[in-house]
Amino acid sequence: MRITEVRGRRVWDSRGRPTVEVELTCQQHVVRAIAPAGASRGSAEARDRRDGGSRLGGWDVTEAVAAVNTEVRDALLGVDPTDQAGADAVLDHLDPTPTRSRLGGNVTTATSLAVLHAGAALSGVPVWTYLGRQPSALPRPEVQIIGGGAHAAGTVDVQDFMVVPLSAQTMEQALVDVAEVYLGVGTALRARGRVNGVADEGGHWPHVDSHEQALELLVEGIERAGLVPGDDVAISLDLAASELAEGTDYVLASESRRLSRADWLDRLGDWCSAFPIVALEDPAGEFDHDGLRTATERLATGVDGRRRLIIGDDSVVTSAARITEAAAAHRCNAALIKVNQAGTVTAAQQAVDAARAAHWGVVVSARSGETEDVSVAHLAVGWCADLVKVGSITRGERTAKWNELLRIAEATGLGLTPPF
Repeated sequence: MRITEVRGRRVWDSRGRPTVEVELTCQQHVVRAIAPAGASRGSAEARDRRDGGSRLGGWDVTEAVAAVNTEVRDALLGVDPTDQAGADAVLDHLDPTPTRSRLGGNVTTATSLAVLHAGAALSGVPVWTYLGRQPSALPRPEVQIIGGGAHAAGTVDVQDFMVVPLSAQTMEQALVDVAEVYLGVGTALRARGRVNGVADEGGHWPHVDSHEQALELLVEGIERAGLVPGDDVAISLDLAASELAEGTDYVLASESRRLSRADWLDRLGDWCSAFPIVALEDPAGEFDHDGLRTATERLATGVDGRRRLIIGDDSVVTSAARITEAAAAHRCNAALIKVNQAGTVTAAQQAVDAARAAHWGVVVSARSGETEDVSVAHLAVGWCADLVKVGSITRGERTAKWNELLRIAEATGLGLTPPF
């Protein structure tokens, strides 16, 4: 059971930009994995290797693909792919830099995920089973309905307006509820004569006068679907506040306003009081530790006593050490997990373990620049995540993941994790 061939190739993501696919051959098995790419990124996460220059806007990956076909290939030939930690250690040896600045995070991510698929294929089981956690339930979908921030040219500053189905007991019903809400919001936008198309992750591109109006649209969409806001379907926000932070102030460009940290957190508190919000991702900038701690202290419990997730992304970047440190300092109570932030499956799994050790929630996430690769669906199930976040319920690179989760649900007969 050894890797007998490694091949890298340039493929394309949902933004029409090049990315890296790695293909491994092991016995009769040929498997592939593709690296995604984010728009808003934490400063400490793994960085993609790009060619720069004028070709394809500097986004080309010929150097990254060449690295796969030379030094990565030479190092992995003969390696046992069922030893994920061992294969990832080879990648760590080739590039020990914290942000994968030598090989590139797109190289190590695609390679590590391909090893995962090869190990599962050789073991004769699905990837989610191969991860070995024996899930008793499936993660609840966290689905973008309205896109903003870097995903929609800053039309509004908040990056993702999402919903989480709460009363649905199955993946099938959860996605039906989400689809009904998506349609309801679309109907509401058309009724207002404000239809702009879709944002990067497939959510409605907002044409609204304020953030509050976007939240009101979500509530209207839930109600148009015949569902009860806060009981059947709740709201989740990715604030992506690192994109807004200037020192300890937060700049809302769409409103031409600069808010102090205190005023910004008060604004979030007002939203949480007025709308059924069950999760806030990155409510303060990655370097604003006091803001993250204060947000957790003030907002982690709803007015009804229900737990609210305060999710760290840019500040913890799928790092076990950063999650442990943040948990000790009471900054956040959940972690967003993205393999391409860490660069390998093993490093991301260590981050999941650190989050669970801290009694944090776990949210496994795709990126805004995605492909048809469905690895994230298997990782979310296999790592027993609380939520899975892959964008909206439109566009093929998103529906590929949701449809794979439906297949996993059918194969396992598992329902969804209890609502929080």
